[in-house]
Amino acid sequence: MKIRDEDFIGFAELVKTKYGIDLTGKKYVIETRLTNYVLDCGYNDFSEYLQSVYADRSGIEMTNIISRITTNYTYFRREDGHFKHFSEVFLKGAEKTVYDKDLRIWSAGCSYGNEPYELAMLLHDHFGKNELGWDFRILATDISFNALRMAKRGVFAEQAVDALPSDWRNRYFNRHVNGTYQVTDEIRTSVVFKYHNLMEPIEFKKKFDLIVCRNVMIYFDEPTKEQLVERFFEATEPGGYLYIGHAETFPRNTGYQCVAPAVYKKPLKEETVNE
Repeated sequence: MKIRDEDFIGFAELVKTKYGIDLTGKKYVIETRLTNYVLDCGYNDFSEYLQSVYADRSGIEMTNIISRITTNYTYFRREDGHFKHFSEVFLKGAEKTVYDKDLRIWSAGCSYGNEPYELAMLLHDHFGKNELGWDFRILATDISFNALRMAKRGVFAEQAVDALPSDWRNRYFNRHVNGTYQVTDEIRTSVVFKYHNLMEPIEFKKKFDLIVCRNVMIYFDEPTKEQLVERFFEATEPGGYLYIGHAETFPRNTGYQCVAPAVYKKPLKEETVNE
């Protein structure tokens, strides 16, 4: 089913303004990913459907569209280099520098929860019995209500957990009779899922020791990425890190320093002076 040019232009402008997603040249993608859904909802064409979307003041249907036109991966151990840095560099450093034991980690654009759950498993592996007194609940946010609902359940297909160590599958998951794996309560309570639009101001109470935003900015144009990274920088503790996707480009004019592939650090004041 085709979408009229004027409908696509108006829709693309709204998505760019509200969510930062650049749909330039993606008309065919929109048609491919939404046609069956629009027809299943009982609409005759895109114009009729979009009118109902614009009339929905709750915004739920719009975020539903966003989840359908962006790609959500559902497997663990994606871009493993980040998890290696997390265990070998970030956590070891945090033990020495986070004196109040309030470790602030944000998974921004968490999709179905694989990323924050894996970080939580690494935290439990690292601290073990020494976790007493530490608050390392992970904040995980997304713009898709459907993805957040699925993430809170923590249920994954067998293929999604194949890359995880077998002892992790035994310790951190409960296997159901239908072959799916559900994250244990211990790990699920370590992650707090919330709705957040990355185009909106970052107004959390404390700054973060680590922000993970991987393969989200691939949908943004350069000015949008620059503005988002600037907001991330302001929300990062000095000495804290930002992880991005390996396939993503990073703005040149930023206060972060690249310390490893797709890993950026906000310098401490003394590090900035020494530069």
